[in-house]
Amino acid sequence: MSDATETNEPLEPTGGSAGGRHVRVVLVDDHRMFRTGVQAEIGRTEETGVEVVGEAADVDQAVTVITATRPEVVLLDVHLPGGGGVEVLRRCAPLMSDAEQPVRFLALSVSDAAEDVIGVIRGGARGYVTKTITGTDLVNSVFRVQEGDAVFSPRLAGFVLDAFASTDAPPVDEDLDRLTQREREVLRLIARGYAYKEIAKQLFISVKTVESHVSAVLRKLQLSNRHELTRWATARRLV
Repeated sequence: MSDATETNEPLEPTGGSAGGRHVRVVLVDDHRMFRTGVQAEIGRTEETGVEVVGEAADVDQAVTVITATRPEVVLLDVHLPGGGGVEVLRRCAPLMSDAEQPVRFLALSVSDAAEDVIGVIRGGARGYVTKTITGTDLVNSVFRVQEGDAVFSPRLAGFVLDAFASTDAPPVDEDLDRLTQREREVLRLIARGYAYKEIAKQLFISVKTVESHVSAVLRKLQLSNRHELTRWATARRLV
């Protein structure tokens, strides 16, 4: 992967004022110069409303910083030492599904390769923009993601829709769709043999909350116990 500061057009000045908006952001990119450039461009809090609360250059750093700061939005590069952006998304899944304070991810990458775009979107990112984006558009994209919108660079939007509509996309599972994101996480951990206490620790929730989620899953799937649940999940290759 080439350094975006050498191969892409520079971010344009944002201008204007924050208009009362505010969002806390973590920058994850393995090129220090690019992180510095993005922070200088969009991190002028009084003008843009964007407060950069942390930076990271690899997967382990990213997970540590994101967990510690709990930003509203993470600008995430796709290619990172330690497993890439998809690995960051996998390890931060509990933070993404937090109903009270979700951490949302916006991929910001030089790559527009199909496998990169689809990989991070399936991993839970709310959008994907390329590093040729202007400063103004990047700030607006960050706020849209904060509000829960899906955001893509214009030429990627149609591609993403086509990819998910293709025959390669997984079929819709109506039973699985009845479950919330957190219920799916609990389901997978139960099916992998985790005890309630271990699940609580893994997802940063109480044991009582785990029990409530398990009861909800059993009720929605019309199953009687965790053994039936494990067989159900294994049959669908969710384990």
